[in-house]
Amino acid sequence: MVWKFHRAGPWAVLLLWLTLAVATGPYTLRLGEVARSGQEAQLPDGAESVRVARLLNPDGAEEPLPLAVIWTPRADGEQITAGQQETARQVTARLAGSATAPVRAADGRALTAVIAAGPDDLPTRLKAIGEAAAVPGTRVHLAGPAAAQADLDGAFAQTDSILLAVTLTGVLLILLAVYRSVLMPLLVITAALLALVATCAVLYALARPGWLPIDSQTQGIVFVLVTGASTDYALLLAARHREELARQPDPAMAMAAACRATAPPVLASAATIACAMMTLTFSDLPAEQTTGPAVAIAMACCAAVSLTFLPAVLLLCGQRALRHSTTTRTGEGRRTKVGRAIGHRPRRVWAGCLVLLAAGAACAPLLTQSGVPLYQALPTGSPSAAGHHVLARHFPAGTASPLVIIAPTATRVAEVRDRIAATPGVAATATVPAGPEETTRIVATLTDAPDSARARATVVRLRGALAGTGALVGGQSAQLTDLHQASVDGHRRIMPLVLAVVLAVLIVLLRCLLLPLLLVAAAWISLFTAFGAAALVFRLVAGSSATEPAVVLFSFVFLVALGVDYNIFLVHRIRAEALHHGTTGGVHRALVTTGGVISAAGLILAATFAALTVTPLLYLAQIGCIVAVGVLIDTLLVRLFLVPALILDLGPRTWWPTRLSGDRPRSGTDPAPPTGAPDRPAKTAPVS
Repeated sequence: MVWKFHRAGPWAVLLLWLTLAVATGPYTLRLGEVARSGQEAQLPDGAESVRVARLLNPDGAEEPLPLAVIWTPRADGEQITAGQQETARQVTARLAGSATAPVRAADGRALTAVIAAGPDDLPTRLKAIGEAAAVPGTRVHLAGPAAAQADLDGAFAQTDSILLAVTLTGVLLILLAVYRSVLMPLLVITAALLALVATCAVLYALARPGWLPIDSQTQGIVFVLVTGASTDYALLLAARHREELARQPDPAMAMAAACRATAPPVLASAATIACAMMTLTFSDLPAEQTTGPAVAIAMACCAAVSLTFLPAVLLLCGQRALRHSTTTRTGEGRRTKVGRAIGHRPRRVWAGCLVLLAAGAACAPLLTQSGVPLYQALPTGSPSAAGHHVLARHFPAGTASPLVIIAPTATRVAEVRDRIAATPGVAATATVPAGPEETTRIVATLTDAPDSARARATVVRLRGALAGTGALVGGQSAQLTDLHQASVDGHRRIMPLVLAVVLAVLIVLLRCLLLPLLLVAAAWISLFTAFGAAALVFRLVAGSSATEPAVVLFSFVFLVALGVDYNIFLVHRIRAEALHHGTTGGVHRALVTTGGVISAAGLILAATFAALTVTPLLYLAQIGCIVAVGVLIDTLLVRLFLVPALILDLGPRTWWPTRLSGDRPRSGTDPAPPTGAPDRPAKTAPVS
């Protein structure tokens, strides 16, 4: 690819992108309209709970969600009176459209009735139910899947705008500190917004007809990743453009040279992240399957904007945009000293780094994948969480969402009920008259919250007890059990694929074998260090380090891809310099020329992922924390010390099985490591 910049070229590129931004800008806000929700949309087709749902609902229409209405006396310690119980019965009959009677708690201090709510206009429906359920002398609480879904939808209603504002604000503050001016940060933010607009337009076009369904989780990840990646690529291009301007006065030629030098690592970086995320298409979960293509589209838009719009706008702004250097002489001197310190005893440096990483990785088992109940994952003070606690104080915690067991009538239904009742974790059973043809429907109330780890264990025990009877177990707890198991199984299949894909991209980019293996190994150990450090943070802040398997999977994919991503920027420059100055000289020169910009890029990406911690859902906040910690570990330890020390210790063997021309024996002595900017390399250099 050859970049040529004529006088009209930058204006044409700028006009094209601005036209696209105006035409597609509204889709950034409308993307949330096509985002899907609901647990059933995330389950694999062959799951047992899905089979039960299809038997109960053969038409495939979206079913109402269970809602528990709980009445408690206004004064603590009082009992529910007979009059209040009769009024609650009448209220329940109006709300449910049937003669369903509320159940009185064993302690006499609460009543509850489970009715159907939604799914359309759920918040309005719940508000109306709460008002209509008023009984004199009592408080009304709402709990169960319908209440939790309403709180979840409400929490996400403002998340996109808040997340984008927090992310852009954090990036802008870091850029202002880096450039000490306003123009360049504004250009970088504009490029990130253009990439985001283009990404949202493509995703909206694919999601609206159902070709690529997305959810709110995917939206948040895409917003953060686009902002961080676009900013990183912009920093890399701007720094290289400044280098080229110091060598030749023509801005157009300098920009063309900068693009030619920057394109390989930028494209390799985008390809690494995109290919790593595309491995999620091998997951059994539809939500994970669609995240991979969505991120791949986002990375393509980031690379396109960074290599077209940004060069054009930098040329049009001229020296005003690059007036302040991101790499000061003080910074160059500091990185030169770091390079020399590493060069004196590289083996001690990388061994010390491994000891530190191993110490953090030793805490990784603290990050358990036992799952987090939704009432704990929602924001503090959510009405559904408060309702859950009230329900659990007076009734079995699974009252709001019982299991549904479908048993063939040809079997001995009484025996099936006995097996269900004898299963530990089941509080009560009942036979429901209505059910699929030639089957009997039995509901089982669990003693634990339906989305807890104990409830999932009960589902597993119950399915084992019913083996051979032909009975199928469904309901919310069964759905979450199937979801959890499918996610855990996906780890074993997807994680090796991610490592293989990243390794293949590195081999193609670096044209060697040993160094890619070392980089993947470094990313692997820093990943577990991030898990361990994040687990300690979770325990200190939230009191628990439990998380979901999906959080571990997404964090793994992002950290492996992003960890290698920054090493791509570094080792690509090391290789380019080593072609002319040898491996040792290449390491020192690369640290001086790219150390500052890569460190700034790492801090920006860590800040963008840290912005996920402002989201109301715990799962996204945990992903943001783990990835932010991992990026900081990679930026400040792996990329700055471990990788350069390994390369210096290995010397020319780093590029095995190839040998670089700069490492060949030559007359005279090798040039000493530079103390300032490197000399301009030759245009071409063959690799032997």
